Amino acid sequence: MSMKRKITREGSRKSARDADPAVTIGAGGEVHQQADGNVPVLTTQQGVPVADDQNSLKVGARGPTILEDFHLREKLFHFDHERIPERVVHARGFGAHGFFENYKSLSDITKADLFQRPGEQTPAFVRFSTVAGNKGSADLARDVRGFAVKLYTKEGNWDLVGNNIPVFFIQDAIKFPDVVHAAKQEPDRGFPQAQTAHDNFWDFISLTPESMHMIMWIMSDRTIPRSFRFMEGFGVHTFRLINRKGKSTFVKFHWKPKLGLQSVVWNEAVKINGADPDFHRRDLWTAIQMGDYPEWELGLQLFDETFAGRFDFDVLDATKIIPEELVPVRRVGRLVLNRCVENFFAETEQVAFCTQNIVPGIDFSNDPLLQGRNFSYLDTQLKRLGGPNFTHLPINAPKCPFQHFQQDGHMAMVNPKGRANYEPNSWNGADGGPRESPDRGFQSYPAGEEGSKGRYRSETFADHYSQARQFYISQTNTEQDHLARALVFELSKCERPDIRGRMVAHLRNIDEDLAQKVAAGLALKELPDSATATRPTRKDLKKSPALSILLNGPDTFKGRKVGVLLTDGVDFDLFIALQSAVKKEGALMEIVAPKVGGVQASNGTWIEAVQKIDGGPSVLYDAVALLVSEAGGKLLVKESAARDFVADAFAHMKFIGHVEAAAPLLEKAGVYDSRDEGFIELDRRGGVAKFIEACRQLRLWKREAAVHLALAP
Repeated sequence: MSMKRKITREGSRKSARDADPAVTIGAGGEVHQQADGNVPVLTTQQGVPVADDQNSLKVGARGPTILEDFHLREKLFHFDHERIPERVVHARGFGAHGFFENYKSLSDITKADLFQRPGEQTPAFVRFSTVAGNKGSADLARDVRGFAVKLYTKEGNWDLVGNNIPVFFIQDAIKFPDVVHAAKQEPDRGFPQAQTAHDNFWDFISLTPESMHMIMWIMSDRTIPRSFRFMEGFGVHTFRLINRKGKSTFVKFHWKPKLGLQSVVWNEAVKINGADPDFHRRDLWTAIQMGDYPEWELGLQLFDETFAGRFDFDVLDATKIIPEELVPVRRVGRLVLNRCVENFFAETEQVAFCTQNIVPGIDFSNDPLLQGRNFSYLDTQLKRLGGPNFTHLPINAPKCPFQHFQQDGHMAMVNPKGRANYEPNSWNGADGGPRESPDRGFQSYPAGEEGSKGRYRSETFADHYSQARQFYISQTNTEQDHLARALVFELSKCERPDIRGRMVAHLRNIDEDLAQKVAAGLALKELPDSATATRPTRKDLKKSPALSILLNGPDTFKGRKVGVLLTDGVDFDLFIALQSAVKKEGALMEIVAPKVGGVQASNGTWIEAVQKIDGGPSVLYDAVALLVSEAGGKLLVKESAARDFVADAFAHMKFIGHVEAAAPLLEKAGVYDSRDEGFIELDRRGGVAKFIEACRQLRLWKREAAVHLALAP
């Protein structure tokens, strides 16, 4: 009997959550774990018993979060101050300067100054980051990537603090300390670093059904991007745009990379971290230094109250998206990064992003996660940068005129001039200082709010599985396989079988075939019942091609890198032909040789190398070429790093250009008899052009079946 059939027919048919009588599920689908005689009551730091640790205090089920929620404020305040001096999350980052250029006036939907004049360029600073790892962690951890943009507009700084994933783990900011605590290294042992493959994380996730949509995203290839240049960015939350007439339009923000999407595979990511833990940093730095400036387009999903009311899910729920097929993304401008920082600490490390930093014409929604972030970010920067004057640092200071009465404090570098340091005052001229402006000043959208005060989770937030399923079915077969493998890998690092079982119980609500694959990969003896769901999974949601990386890849090899392995005696004319073709494509070619000094070509020309073979493995490149002489090929057979160069390129589905003299190396690497259309012979009869054309596909995914065992027997 196959494993798949065995785990289908057997089992206790008992959900892991059903086995815990202290667990109840709220109206919004959130999990409540109640104290009993053997478990102490959760309290605040002041000893006040906590009635609800899942929901912040709101005005009505879908209303704004109330500032008087002392439990929320205490919890976030303490969390924000846990680490000094590095960021609590997003500690490992890399930034660059650039500009945003508006395509056309958007005055019909917003009065935001940067969107008024076509062609106008607004200075920008962008910081990319991982979330869970410390400053010294590696770039290719499986993790969400921060995509934070600071725009220095003429009416103040606007911080669009987003990620490369459009949803989040939780629906309410009160749970933010918990999800980060669970994802970070376990406190009794201080590891694992920069990864979620451990019991604490999956224990929390398996008890938090609202996370299931995010889990599909983070277990996909989105969390191992090839480069910052090849990934999307999202504002995550629903915001408002306000025009001069006071009309509000809901908006979701997207950043679309001009070079298309691309990720690596997991085995490749692991090896990149060993070969070059600064892979993403180096990639961005090199591209900018070479003048190959990374570029994204800003896209807007615009909708009104009527659409929000009839949408199948709540637009205030940060665990949900609005599919692009339902509300198309309108591209309104471009973001270009064209200058590296001059000092990493002064700029990248000290830059402070706050979601509360918006400008006239942009406003918030009542998304409870966004409301909590607005409180938390400022508090975090006060602690991390030593006080309230972090805005005096050049990287954080507005580039437009600014005047206020705020003074003194730790490290005050600029204090107001004049006699008055208060308002209203009756002093005239400079002594009186600045005055408010009802016409130009920021005014919040006057949304009507009503409802009783309480700790709520709106029932419209209660469907935790339908969009998770939609994401999964929108992936190609290759991507679905990668996602399943990622789940198996991560859950295999959990020591407790009950945690693995709880996760499979959730997966059954998303896709039965996915659950079966993961259960088989974990060798579960019994298949648990589906987890209790507040709302049944909808099977009618259509596939969304926009959610797939492979369906949104480029049709060019531009911006990618070819690693060329050379030996003495290389055919010089063939080398020049390949070099010319790669350059014409807009890609980069890097020379790898047995010795870093270089090689002597067939005509006596010396060709300098960038990498020595054991320091330039094929995982650093998007495709490889083997330009070796007959004698050089025979020598490389004895070099283990050269064999790995070829074997890894094959295993990672890369295109391999080669000359006939490379046959002994292909044979020694164990791939000679497995040659497929991904092997292109480089000759003077069109082989170079054929190789470049093949590279535009990025990977030969059909090869994957030959290099991996199936998940289920």
